[in-house]
Formats: sequence, C-alpha cells, structure tokens
Amino acid sequence: MKNTIYPCLWFDGNAKAAADFYCSVFNHSKIINDKPFFVHFEIEGKLIMGMNGGPMFKINPSISLFVTCETEEEIATIWNKFIEGGTIMMNLDQYPWSPKYGFVADKFGVCWQLMLGELPPNGQKIMPCFLFVGKQFGKAQEAIKQYTSIFPNSKTQDLSIDESEDPQQAGSLKFGNFTLQNELFAAMDGFGEHEFQFNEAFSFVLECDTQEEIDDYWTKLTESGIEGQCGWLKDRFGVSWQIIPSILGKLMSEPEKAQRVVQAFMQMKKNGH
Repeated sequence: MKNTIYPCLWFDGNAKAAADFYCSVFNHSKIINDKPFFVHFEIEGKLIMGMNGGPMFKINPSISLFVTCETEEEIATIWNKFIEGGTIMMNLDQYPWSPKYGFVADKFGVCWQLMLGELPPNGQKIMPCFLFVGKQFGKAQEAIKQYTSIFPNSKTQDLSIDESEDPQQAGSLKFGNFTLQNELFAAMDGFGEHEFQFNEAFSFVLECDTQEEIDDYWTKLTESGIEGQCGWLKDRFGVSWQIIPSILGKLMSEPEKAQRVVQAFMQMKKNGH
C-alpha cells in the first residue's frame, strides 16, 4: 500500500510565482510540474502543491512550515528573504527553546518557523506544524493520537507538555513531533487571543492507489468532521484534507484529458462516488 501525504497551499493566481520564490530560497529545490491550476514543487526534498484557487481562502498561522537550520548563516539568509515584503510574528532571536528562532509570514502569506538546531533523526528539514488556538486550544495531543491511529507507519516521537502553574495552560502541548506514513509533522497548543483557525488555504493531499483506501481514509477522517466536494473534507479539528486517486495527477498532466477529469471530479461528493 502506497500513500503520499503532502501540503497544498492555496493561492490567488500566483502559485507559480510563490513556487519560484521558495525554490530560490532553499537549496535542493525544483519545480516538478507547472499547470494553470496547480504547480508541484520540492524544497529540500519536501513535496508541496500550490493551487490557484482564487481569493476565497487566505493562509494563516494555524499551519506553518517549520524549518530546521543548521548554521547561523543559513537561518539569517532564509530569514532575510522571508521578511522582505512579509510580516514578522516573532523576531529572530534567542528563546528558552532555541538559541535562535523566528516566526514569519512571507510576502505570499505562507507562515514559516525557523529554528537553529540539529536535523531530526530522519533528516527531514521542513515539516508542517499545526497550531491549536481558540476553540481548538488544548486539542493538539488528541489530534496527534487521532492521526497516528489512522495512518500506517506513524508514531508519536516526543511531546513537551506545559507544566506551568496556570490552570488554563497546564497540560497543554508546548511542542510535539510525530510521523504519519514516515513523514514528520509537529503540533502545539497556542494560548491567548487568536482570531485564526484551520481553513482550506492550507490542506493536506492524500494520494491513494485504490478505492478501498480512499473509502477507508474518508470514513476515518470525516468522523465528527465535514464532507466536502472534489475529494475535500474537514476532520474533527477543522483541518482540511484532499483524498485523491494517485492516478489523478497523471491524468491532469495530459491536456486532452484534464478538462474532462476536472469536470467529472468537481461533481463528486467523494472520489469515485
């Protein structure tokens, strides 16, 4: 059984420009394919899809991309490129958890956490990071447990629990790492006043080889969640997923078939039904 999970970033017509920018920021990066509706690219070996979805949804800090930088020069270089036209949320500085860390939304609105440190055990330099705030605050550990129970080759790596005396924060997750299908993810609870929540602008694509796999993931991820169209759903925490047949990408890359595929796909409540 082969499944692939990768992030999908929602843009308003500038997905290719964003992909070109990220490939210029990171080493070992490339555009894989460039189509009018979407572009696939890799940065530091991490597959990402950029979608030209229009102005409907905007990316926010609820899901960011966490980057481990191994040298002072590297973190400074990446930081300086991201803050140009971007918005600093936490200054690049020394914090209790890292000698150098910063949180920034780049000029396209995508949020990044940069931290100086050693690469994780599996060597994955870039990982998605969930931030549970507002009505979702305190649910990070529940989400990790839920996701690792659904996907094969998954496990919790480590959890740093808040042990402060503040009863509102005690027991929440300061930071946790976990793997889904051997891909590294992170999650944390964010206390305080935050207006944003998970939305469709940062989703996760799950490619499946068989209808049985599609049905299985759909059933598990929509439990207490919301079914959408075109293979989209929201899980119980409000995180958006796209469950698609792995052959879809190949069909979409063939111009004579792409339009018919899109028309058929848009009418589906769930892929294959």
